[in-house]
Amino acid sequence: MIDPRLLRDEPDRVRASLAKRGLSDEVVDRALSADVARREAIGTFEAKRAEQKQLGKLIPQAQGEEKQALLAQTKTLAAEVKAAEAAQNAAEELWRTAILEIPNLAADEAPAGGEDDFVVLETVGTPPVFDFEPRDHVELGRMLGAIDIERGAKVSGSRFYFLTGIGAQLEFALVNMAMDQARAAGFTQMVAPSLVKPRAMEGTGFLGQAADDVYRIEGQDLYLVGTSEVAMAAYHSDEILDMSALPLRYAAFSPCFRKEAGSHGKDTRGIFRVHWFDKVEMFVYTTIEESYAEHLRLLEWEKEFMNKLELVYRVIDVAAGDLGTSAQRKFDCEAWIASQGRYRELTSTSNCTDFQTRRLDTRGRLADGSVGPVATLNGTLSSTNRPIIALLETHQQADGSVRVPKALQPYLGGLEVLKPVHA
Repeated sequence: MIDPRLLRDEPDRVRASLAKRGLSDEVVDRALSADVARREAIGTFEAKRAEQKQLGKLIPQAQGEEKQALLAQTKTLAAEVKAAEAAQNAAEELWRTAILEIPNLAADEAPAGGEDDFVVLETVGTPPVFDFEPRDHVELGRMLGAIDIERGAKVSGSRFYFLTGIGAQLEFALVNMAMDQARAAGFTQMVAPSLVKPRAMEGTGFLGQAADDVYRIEGQDLYLVGTSEVAMAAYHSDEILDMSALPLRYAAFSPCFRKEAGSHGKDTRGIFRVHWFDKVEMFVYTTIEESYAEHLRLLEWEKEFMNKLELVYRVIDVAAGDLGTSAQRKFDCEAWIASQGRYRELTSTSNCTDFQTRRLDTRGRLADGSVGPVATLNGTLSSTNRPIIALLETHQQADGSVRVPKALQPYLGGLEVLKPVHA
């Protein structure tokens, strides 16, 4: 959540951020009103409790009618304390509901607007020009014996698939190369759970605007994550970290699950937009002051991985309306997908400042003993379905074979070319 003091002291700044995201600012007045009511309710309850405690001290010293009167007064006051406590709890809940609706403040540098209002920061490489009719990843995957979409749909439904043979090898190669790069950069490797409690989902902002895209396990208080960011953000929940030990950098592997709500009719062919995929996610805890530089470092690590795959890509500064609840700023790396003739997102990195840590009660202790806020950042190092698409379509050859980028070859047993097994 945002800092409540920011809401009280600079409400117009919060309104401006909401406007930049294309959202209504009515929640600001509602949250401010709820905050006033909450503090008043707290004051009333504390005053009644103090009066009750003072009265309790007088009773042992009183006798006769005076004691009876005090006991009667105590009974009345107890009911008033109970009512004041209930009012305080209700006011707290109204305030919490309102403030949780407010997304992180978008960075001043983030472009205003929605999905199509991004700014291109950099383009790397030139889209390939083929002297033959290029195939898409579905056809290449069939010829290579790498992707089986028909049986994926038979077994699990639409937007599911099997990776077979060299396709499965490609997944493991991508994961291992990503993990090796992360380890070399000082990240602690993790395998994170894909099932989390509601608090982890709420704490990362995935039960807000993204709730429709989340799978909930019926009959259990558990959710399937759409990214290991969720588990990693909750990893240090309710803890006070040593600020001198920051940054804490983790590289977490996990399966990811998304309903893809609202994507009906979009990317129905192939494995670009699916309900399940595997991913290596970078996740960092650091100071707010250092988070901005760390965000650029995460982007550089993502670009390093894209360069190893010898892909053509661009880096975009995502517009405020497309940031998601938790992000203050987000950069995407979009690879050129030959069959679509356009750039599509492969990786994304976000600075969430202290938005998630406030929700999950993660703080840091300074050398002087004081406790302060901590920032979180996340960044995709490698998913598996989309890089496979970009690899196959970018490095395809006329006979349906696919050239293997040099950096990936050691992870495929030295293979230089993936050869068709079907005509």
